[in-house]
Amino acid sequence: MNIIPALPADFETVRQITQETIRTVYPHYYPKGAVDFFLAHHSDAAIRQDISENRVFLCVSDSGETVGTVTVHENDIGRLFVLPQYQGNGFGGALLDFAENIVAKNYDTAILSVSFSAKTIYLKRGYQFVKWQTIQTENGDFLCFDEMSRNLRQERQP
Repeated sequence: MNIIPALPADFETVRQITQETIRTVYPHYYPKGAVDFFLAHHSDAAIRQDISENRVFLCVSDSGETVGTVTVHENDIGRLFVLPQYQGNGFGGALLDFAENIVAKNYDTAILSVSFSAKTIYLKRGYQFVKWQTIQTENGDFLCFDEMSRNLRQERQP
């Protein structure tokens, strides 16, 4: 597998990975209003902005399929999505390793907002709970998620 920077020409790929993953996975964990909020949060404008600021990366499988994406802004890791049919094959872990390495160049701690569907993965990776968040969506549903962090320097100290 290879992880590469997303270029403006990759916008549709990032958008498709993001939307397909949200539409397929999140309805099992969240009400419709929360799913709609996630889709709006990862809007076309937000994706284009992040790509233009060189924050977005793509994971390409050995067979040449683009299977996932991650966005890194300062020490915040976000928009980490792997297409549902490729989940469980190590692509998400590789994207997270890649993102953490970028963060560790300038920061001691990585932070992220964690959906219910991914919480166990991040706990296994050593992330710690920081804060519980709720957002009421337009139709009265609630989006609930955790803010988590991981000290990236602990493992590197002698």
